[in-house]
Amino acid sequence: MTSTAFGPARLVVSFYLVAVTIGTALLMLPVAKTGPGGAELSVAVFTATSATCITGMSTVDVATYWTPLGQTIILALVQVGGLGIVSITTLLILMVRGRLGLQDTLAAQTDSHAATTGEVRRVLLRITRFFFVFEAIIATFLTIRFRIGYDDNWPDALWHGVFHGISSVNNAGFTNLPQGLLPLVGDLWIIGPMCAAVFVGGLGYPVWFGLRRQWRTPRKWTVHLRLTVWGSLVLLAIGLVTFAAFEWTNPGTLGRLDLSDKLVASLAGGVFPRTAGFNTVDYGLIRPETMMLHYVLMFIGGGSAGTAGGIKVTTFLVLGAVIWSEVRGERQVVVGRRAIPLTVQRQALTIALLGVATVMLGAIAVVTLSGETLQLSLFEVISAFSTTGLSANLTAELPVSAQVVLIALMFLGRVGTITVASALAMRRTRRRYELPEERPIVG
Repeated sequence: MTSTAFGPARLVVSFYLVAVTIGTALLMLPVAKTGPGGAELSVAVFTATSATCITGMSTVDVATYWTPLGQTIILALVQVGGLGIVSITTLLILMVRGRLGLQDTLAAQTDSHAATTGEVRRVLLRITRFFFVFEAIIATFLTIRFRIGYDDNWPDALWHGVFHGISSVNNAGFTNLPQGLLPLVGDLWIIGPMCAAVFVGGLGYPVWFGLRRQWRTPRKWTVHLRLTVWGSLVLLAIGLVTFAAFEWTNPGTLGRLDLSDKLVASLAGGVFPRTAGFNTVDYGLIRPETMMLHYVLMFIGGGSAGTAGGIKVTTFLVLGAVIWSEVRGERQVVVGRRAIPLTVQRQALTIALLGVATVMLGAIAVVTLSGETLQLSLFEVISAFSTTGLSANLTAELPVSAQVVLIALMFLGRVGTITVASALAMRRTRRRYELPEERPIVG
């Protein structure tokens, strides 16, 4: 029996593909690239995919390779990817028609994670308003700091502030500074607002609106709110402390900095690797233990229905709760005095295992095609799949065939393995009877 439930998922995939295609065409225009001629197809496709999927990986230096128009195109793709192609399309349909068709509503519901179709219009408007207001606040702080400390005029400061404001709120990781954020490693007035933007943007809109209503009464928080907020704070603390501990004496990263700069760099090292590809130190020089920790942080990612990637904090913690309940021999999986439905447990397990399988296959492909070490290849693969965007200086050195693998991983990471799987599925059947149970030996 063919199911119409896969229609919205296919629409989501199609919309993202169209956005990447349009972005590629625009970036190949000669006026988008510095120097003679237009960008190569491989560079344009990689950049358009990375921007639309709010990853931040790049095979070229954004500040020197792209003209201001090219950088504007990248920023527009980041904004489109952050809000969600379907969300923007839905708003345009509302403006033109004044109403939504059923198929449009279902597609928007799939992309925005709205609970019911009746909530889509209200949710999308609130998401858009929150995004633009928050981006304006961060961009204002950054613009003032760039003007005071780095840029000689307000137009340059405004451009740098807006670019990094949008990029950080959307967890994209793109920077249009010639040396990136490396020279700003100890500047708390820039790194601080960007860390706040990345962290908040990565929580997801259910958490934003939930905190606005109930931030004074944590006891009334939903399970999703508790898991995302407390889980994100714990992972932030773990990332910050371990990054500082592992890199404190590393002369290639923190070892050369004074105390205040080390603390600011450690804050960035705890926030950015989980979901945004900004780097204030050279990740090609980090220690192996730091890189292994980042494997985990990037793979987990941030909150659901936000701009973060990865399998999501809630997925990771739900699986942890399942393991804890199984170890204790409990029949129900309980979080905060609420039982987690079996369907949610199965969905979390599916997402996690599909993620592991995707990363493993991607790593095998990159190692085979590039001949690079597993450690570096795995870092790039997890970064692409989780849409984190960090690189250990390997992305630009990979052959085009390996870069194509990263493109596919970025797309899968943004659109979602579940969405892609359902979009590719041709049929879904519902069994109208129950079969007898049998217990295989496990473990």
